[in-house]
Amino acid sequence: MVFSPLEVMEEGLDSVALDMDLAPWDGQVYMVPTSFGQISVTVCGDQDKPALITYPDVALNYLSCFEGLLSCPEAESVLFHHFCIFHIDPPGHEFGAPENASEHSSLSADDLADQVAEVLDYFGLDEVIGLGVTGGAYILSLFACKHAERALGLILVSPLARSPSWTEWLHNQAMISLLYFCGMTEFVKQRLLQRYFSSGVRDAAASVGGTYKLATIRGFMDQGRSKCFMHYLQAIHHRRGLTEELKKLKCRTLILVGDQSPFHPEAMHISEVMNRRYNALIEVEGCGSIVTEERPQSMLVPIELFLMGYAFYERSLKSALSSPRSPLSPPCMAPELLSPESLGLKLKPIKTRVPVH
Repeated sequence: MVFSPLEVMEEGLDSVALDMDLAPWDGQVYMVPTSFGQISVTVCGDQDKPALITYPDVALNYLSCFEGLLSCPEAESVLFHHFCIFHIDPPGHEFGAPENASEHSSLSADDLADQVAEVLDYFGLDEVIGLGVTGGAYILSLFACKHAERALGLILVSPLARSPSWTEWLHNQAMISLLYFCGMTEFVKQRLLQRYFSSGVRDAAASVGGTYKLATIRGFMDQGRSKCFMHYLQAIHHRRGLTEELKKLKCRTLILVGDQSPFHPEAMHISEVMNRRYNALIEVEGCGSIVTEERPQSMLVPIELFLMGYAFYERSLKSALSSPRSPLSPPCMAPELLSPESLGLKLKPIKTRVPVH
């Protein structure tokens, strides 16, 4: 029987198969029990394959945060062919979250990171590669610092590492107060869109009455549980600094950040403090924080090169270059990424700007 994600939540089912003909990122939805409450995990692909877990930013779920990347034609050969993808939604961020979801979503960042570990236990996953965006990148970085033996690699998009700056602190505090007293107001929506997207995307959306992507995100904001959004934002707002822990982390890490992201300095900081043997930095021109939605094509070459450093990713560079479906094929190929210093096998620090196509 086929169910929508909303029907999964309404029926209270633990595990329901979705229509796999809809899109490659549709899968099986599980409500995973943890010591911190239930959490929604959407599993896409064969669970015998290596595991890739995702975690979105504040006020987003897996679909609104990663649809752009996952819907790229090349994503099938780079991601879906090689991995089983486990999309973890923050508590109460799933489609059709119940009315009382906020009662079980007031968790600290450390709680959320430990909850990720419990999700891995539930599915019997020993080690994973993590893909997180901003707040989600912080949660997965914290998970890697606390459970280093389980973090095989990290792909961090506009990540956070230090405690909030005064500017971020003021913006977060204003949104938290409004979400608590007034719900999802227009001011909160605008602040979140400034957090996510470059000014060019926001200006274009305003001039033409809104784009599909921004309309989709706005729709999810309206339908979501504002108190759950508030609790996740509070967890990120009260985060502790990870600088000293990241210095010791020996997890291969690919960092991608838009040069217009308000968290660009954080990404640069992480790249500088991490061991130079284990991280690579990609800056994307003319892009905000959510590179997965605004410039998803720019991520595919770095991700494929990054994954070539793992034994289970056996595709040779020669075959990748000759494959018509590979993001390494011209004209998508960025020649500077193929230098010895920037190959995923070595993961030496690079500061490559990926041009907008």
